[in-house]
Amino acid sequence: MINRRNFLKGASLFTLGGLVACNSNGGNAVAEKAVAGAASGVKANKNIGLQIYSLGKELYEDVPGGMKKLKEMGYKTLELAGYKEGKIGGIDMMEFKKMVEDAGLVITSSHVNPPTREYTKSNLNEIKEYWKKTADDHAKLGVKYLIQPGQPKTRSLEETKYVCEVFNEAGKIVKAAGIPFGYHNHEMEFAKVVAGGTESLFGRRQKGDVIYDIFLAETDPSLVFFEMDVYWAVMGQVDPVEYLKKYADRIKVLHIKDRAVLGQSGMLNFEQIFKQFYANGHQDYFVELEGIKDRTQFEGVKGCVDYLLNVPFVK
Repeated sequence: MINRRNFLKGASLFTLGGLVACNSNGGNAVAEKAVAGAASGVKANKNIGLQIYSLGKELYEDVPGGMKKLKEMGYKTLELAGYKEGKIGGIDMMEFKKMVEDAGLVITSSHVNPPTREYTKSNLNEIKEYWKKTADDHAKLGVKYLIQPGQPKTRSLEETKYVCEVFNEAGKIVKAAGIPFGYHNHEMEFAKVVAGGTESLFGRRQKGDVIYDIFLAETDPSLVFFEMDVYWAVMGQVDPVEYLKKYADRIKVLHIKDRAVLGQSGMLNFEQIFKQFYANGHQDYFVELEGIKDRTQFEGVKGCVDYLLNVPFVK
């Protein structure tokens, strides 16, 4: 297996540093005020989303207050997590929606997982029934996307192809409710499988087909789209920009994520990622932040939105 650290050093995914500030040579106070106002307006118009998983338990200490904080930070849209039986984090979905809208935010997406990771012909009906109920609940919320973030078991080429069949069935059900069905990756979708295999194998020298590539090839474009988590793609030893170029019509949503707060690791070339994503005609993305140790989750997502508000390549 290729050493990940060496891969990260050599890949074309990275930038050399942070932003270069533009210095003014002077000018009158009126002109400077106009420039500052214009910059402020650009920032205000950025459509930045957040996956609420980023906040963990902190969100549920005071949901209405937390939503107001997010709005004040500069977030506009939310992607939900924690759905179960008509509730989000134990709160009735419609009550949760009201808290969001009262704060001036909009729910546009939701992450949900079927009750099993083992997809077989014997439990297909159970999975389909899950999607019917889940799609109906989310249609009431008015979400724009319904996305599965959990990878089913894909230990062989045959098993992976069957997962694609199930994804297509889920896509039909969710589409009937008026919502597109999507899939969100982590790093192990970039492992490989072989016919008759018993486990997926990671590394460029391994034989077989990449699971994520099989998902793209074997699912119906009219039924299944993809939300690429760019950080996990890098951890999977691939270049997200290359995938965005190759699958412009399939990867329609992004998770913008870094090792911790956005822009601090220098690992990802966010400028090229956003540039290609916009060139593909797409706009929707969500910040995601895993657990961090040096600050609260709210402080972390504030650092993330500040980064996005201040870089010129984000619309």
